[in-house]
Amino acid sequence: MRKIYSVICIAIVVSACSPSQKVTRVDESAQIDLSGRWNDTDSRLVAEEMVNDGLSRAWLTDFVEDRGKKPTVIVGIIRNKSSEHISTETFTNDIEREFINSGKVRVVQGGEAREELRKERADQQDFASVETVKKWGLERGADLMMQGTINSITDSDSREKLVYYQVDLFLTHLETNEKLWIGSKKIKKVVR
Repeated sequence: MRKIYSVICIAIVVSACSPSQKVTRVDESAQIDLSGRWNDTDSRLVAEEMVNDGLSRAWLTDFVEDRGKKPTVIVGIIRNKSSEHISTETFTNDIEREFINSGKVRVVQGGEAREELRKERADQQDFASVETVKKWGLERGADLMMQGTINSITDSDSREKLVYYQVDLFLTHLETNEKLWIGSKKIKKVVR
């Protein structure tokens, strides 16, 4: 009984001494910048702006006129060459969402997720019914690949910090290696 009483007293003292924390839910599209580092707002806005720019250029009209169909895009590696940790997977997902929602291109799966799909298709060959098994060799091949880099430069003194980001993306035709579009977005943040 004494042990239980002691444990309860310690728990009360610890909880009374710990700082209280308040969490407030906000709209996911709200622009909140706490540290000045790359954040969800930067990822979303850069993806929106760059995809819109890329899809408004002449290459898209030329492609559709030449081939009579929408191009199929795969988003490749976006390299983080900045001085901080940036989730390039989140940025890639934002880019893919903007492409798909535009309705102007088709997007195919790439990387690890594509390998997971292929593994599932292989499993179906042995375990799915003949009526529902998905066949090999029917994947949609990409016409174009988007790749790019995120770079940053930081300058600071004792009172202020300037963070400069430059995101460069490009679309390359997979058959010819021709770059059809190059886009660049720059962001400057001053943190006081």
